[in-house]
Amino acid sequence: MKHIFLLVLLLGYLNGTQAQQTQKPPLHGKNWMAVTGKPLAATAGAMIFQKNGNAVDAACAMLAATCTMWDVLSWGGETQALIYHPKTGKVIAINALGVAPTGATPAFYKSKGYDFPPEYGPLAAVTPGTVGGLCYMLAEYGTMSLKEVLAPAMEMAAGYPIEAQTANSIERGKNYIKEWPYSKAVFLTHPGENREAPEAGEIFVQKDLLETLTKLVAAETAALQQQKTRKQAIMAAYDRFYKGDIAKEFVRGCQEQGGLITLEDLAKWKPVEEEPLHVNYKGVEVYKLREWTQGPMLLQSLNILENFDLKAMGYNSTEYIHTLYQTMNLTFADRDFYYGDPAFNTNPAITGLLSKDYAKARAQQINPTQNDAAAGPGDPYAFMGKTNPYLHFLQERHLLTDTANERKPGGFVPKHDATTRLQLPPTDINHLYAANQVDSAYLDRLWRGTTSVEAADKDGWVVSITPSGGWLPACIAGRTGVGMSQRAQSFVLDSAICPFNVIAPGKRPRVTLTPTLALKDNKPFLCFGVQGGDTQDQNLLQFFLNIVEFGMTVQQATEAANINTNQLWLSLGGTTIKDRAPRPGSILLNNRTSAATRKALEQMGYHLSFGERTSGPINAIFIDRIHGSLWGGSSNHGEDYGIGW
Repeated sequence: MKHIFLLVLLLGYLNGTQAQQTQKPPLHGKNWMAVTGKPLAATAGAMIFQKNGNAVDAACAMLAATCTMWDVLSWGGETQALIYHPKTGKVIAINALGVAPTGATPAFYKSKGYDFPPEYGPLAAVTPGTVGGLCYMLAEYGTMSLKEVLAPAMEMAAGYPIEAQTANSIERGKNYIKEWPYSKAVFLTHPGENREAPEAGEIFVQKDLLETLTKLVAAETAALQQQKTRKQAIMAAYDRFYKGDIAKEFVRGCQEQGGLITLEDLAKWKPVEEEPLHVNYKGVEVYKLREWTQGPMLLQSLNILENFDLKAMGYNSTEYIHTLYQTMNLTFADRDFYYGDPAFNTNPAITGLLSKDYAKARAQQINPTQNDAAAGPGDPYAFMGKTNPYLHFLQERHLLTDTANERKPGGFVPKHDATTRLQLPPTDINHLYAANQVDSAYLDRLWRGTTSVEAADKDGWVVSITPSGGWLPACIAGRTGVGMSQRAQSFVLDSAICPFNVIAPGKRPRVTLTPTLALKDNKPFLCFGVQGGDTQDQNLLQFFLNIVEFGMTVQQATEAANINTNQLWLSLGGTTIKDRAPRPGSILLNNRTSAATRKALEQMGYHLSFGERTSGPINAIFIDRIHGSLWGGSSNHGEDYGIGW
C-alpha cells in the first residue's frame, strides 16, 4: 500500500511538472541536501557535508552562517528545530527559545506606557537561545566539533561581501541603530555620509563577533586538551557563553543600554528537548513544535480540512480559498487565545484543540457562502471532559477589540452550544474593516521575517529549523557583536487577549516560528519551513496541501500562489491594541486570481488585496523513497537557496 501511495505521488509530480513551470529548477541530490535563506549560508552547509558531516552538522553550520549574515536574525536570537533520528525512528523537538528576564512584568511595561512590549531595543529582548540550541543539537546529534561547524561563519565574520538586502535593511534602520552605540559601531561603516550603511558587495567585517566565536572555539579546544569528550567540550563553549566572560559582557552591554537581562537569567536558561505534537492527515504524520509556537495551528487546520474534499474543489478555486480562509479563521482564533508556554500552565487546552472530534465540530461551523467576521475561539475543554476556566476572559477580550475598532461595546455573555462555538455578537465587517485598513506598516508586522534551515542526508537524518530574533535594526549587547532578540514583543500584557501568553520572568513567549517534518509509513517524507511572521503556517499549510492533495513537485509547491488571511491577532509589532487587532475579511490573493473568483469572494464578504508573489519564501526537502534520492525546493519569493549532491 505504501508503494502505491508513493507511486501515485510521484506520478502527480511528473504530471504537475508538465502543467506548471517553475522559475527556479528543482534541486536533486543522492547524498545530501542543504536549503536555507541565503546562498552563502547554503554554501556553508555544503562545505560541512563535503567534509562528511551529517545533516545536523550541516544545519548547525547554516544556522551559524545565517546569524552572522543577519539574515533576519542574529546570534542573540532563538532557535526552534525538529530532527528526525534515523536510528530511533523518532522526531525530536528542540526548544531553544529565550525567556523573559528578571523584572519583565505587565506592570513594568504598562508603567512605561506600553500596550505590548516594544518592537526594538533592549526592552524587547528575551534571553539569547540560538547559541545554546546550536551547541545542544551539535553535541547530542551531530558528529563534528564546534570548531569545524563554526569555521564558515567565523570566516564570514572576518569579512564577507554583504548582499544588497541586508545592506539596505541597515540603511533603512539607521535611525534606530544610531541610538545604540555598539550597533552603530558595527553597522554604520560610513558614518556621516549620505549612505551610512555598507554598500552591496562591500566586505563587511565584524571584529567583536569574530572574537566571541573565537572564544567559544577556544573553550572547546581547552576542554578537549583536558581529555573531555566531544560533547563535554562543546558544552564547555556553551558554558562560556551563558556563564563566563561572554555572559558578563553581554549583560553589561544590555543593562548599560536599558535592558533587563541579568547574569542569573543567562545561567538559569537551558534549551529543552521535548516531544513534538503531531496529527495524521490522510496517512501522513505531520509534526510540529508545541503550543509555545503557532505550529499546532497548522495541525488543527489539517484536522478541520480533513472533513472536506479539497481535491474536488480544485486548487485555488473560490470554494477552496473560502474553505481555507474559514478554517484558518477558526484555528487562528484558537491560537490567539489558547497558546502559550506550557511550563506556565497547569490546565492546558492542547489535547482538546488537537482532537479529531473537536475539529469535526469546528468544521460544521463553517458557513459555505459567507465569511464569518466574528469567528472566535472554540471550547476545547468540552472535548476533554472539563469545564473551560477561561470563559470570563472572552468578554473582556471582546471589549478590547470593540475599543480598538471604535465600536460601541454590546452586552455580551460568553456561552457555547453543541458545536462548542463560543458565541460573539454580530460584527459589522464593513465598519470594522474601514477602521483597520491594511497598510504597509501592518503588512510589515504580519510578514516580519526570519529564515529557515532544511537539511537531509543519505543516512536518514532530516532537520528543519526556523530560527529568528535579533533582526535588523538590532541592538548589540556590548562588545560581543551579538544582537539581542526582540521576541518579548510576542507576549501580551493583558489576560483578556491571551491568558496563556502574559509576560512573566522565566516564561517563553508564544512565537510564530514553526519548522515542520512529515513522515509516511514512519519514514521521512517532507521537511519544510518558511519565514514571514503570522503568515508562516498559512503558507506551510498550503505548501503541504499542494503536494498531498494536488500532486505538485516540491519546487512547484514552494512557488505556487497562496492566500493569506489578516483575520488574526498580530504576534509582532505595533504599540496599541488597534495595531494588532484582527482585520476581518481581509485577504491577500495572487495577481493572477481570475475576475470571476474575485467577484465571488467580494460577494462573500471579503476585502481583497493582491500581490505578484504570494507563496512566502518556503524551503523544503522531499525524500523520494522510490528512487532513493532527495528533491529540494526553494521558492522564488526571496533570496533563499539550496545545494544538493
